[in-house]
Amino acid sequence: MAGRGSVTAPILMEGPHGPWLRVRESVAFFGNAVVYANWQQWRSAVAAGPELRSLLGNRDWQRFNALAKPEVRYRFAVSRMLVRHAASAALDVLPDAVELAYKPGGRPYLRGCDQIDVSLSHTLDLVVVGLNRQGRIGVDTELAGRRLRYSEVYRQMCTPAERARLAELAGPEQEAELLRTWTLKEAYTKALGQGMRLGFTQFGFGAGGRELQTPEGAAASHGEWSFGTFGLELNAGHAPDDRYLVSIACQDAGHGGEEDTSVKTMLDEGFLGQVVDLLGRHQA
Repeated sequence: MAGRGSVTAPILMEGPHGPWLRVRESVAFFGNAVVYANWQQWRSAVAAGPELRSLLGNRDWQRFNALAKPEVRYRFAVSRMLVRHAASAALDVLPDAVELAYKPGGRPYLRGCDQIDVSLSHTLDLVVVGLNRQGRIGVDTELAGRRLRYSEVYRQMCTPAERARLAELAGPEQEAELLRTWTLKEAYTKALGQGMRLGFTQFGFGAGGRELQTPEGAAASHGEWSFGTFGLELNAGHAPDDRYLVSIACQDAGHGGEEDTSVKTMLDEGFLGQVVDLLGRHQA
């Protein structure tokens, strides 16, 4: 059974209707939540009309309109909607009361609410969002059928300990483990805010992908990081493009704090005033 700080299984969101209560419960109890969606199922919400501009905010609205390909525009809009809906569930506010901003390099964050960290990833039809109130979080996704050839990537990707372990595996098993390791490393560097600036040979993962290790294979953390990889299917047809891997890196920085993640206890006073104004306008 998962405990506090553990990585929990991603929650499917088939549309703006949720189930968002599960997000609030997961963030309150475990400290984190990961949600995913097939952006195609959200298209009607994106095409709903003037509410989209309010929900996206000025910067993302401009980016949305600057994208030429319709599918890229829709997926972009859905990814930002998913972030706002998930964050609003954790904070117990309306989605358009959540202000999404970006750090240098494009990493999203919640303006006025640095107590909750956010990570975003997407591949083809899949969009994934991670939230964590105990520290940093990173999520990464790839098609489960993506081929990574060990002989072509091990020098740039694997530590000496990982090379020794992976070299003993047979072809399909080796490819599957290599892909999991790749997504875990992507998720971890995203959580750190380093992206590709942190070389993948500078840290590694043991068998099962749950322990952060030094290049030589020794433990590299003391329980403050949790990792997990999950297989997801977006449709019942079981087509190759419907199967994905999602890896999550989740930190428990030892902040402690209250389990209550409502806006009244999590946000600074300036942002709280803006939220109150927004709620008043909606109720008028």
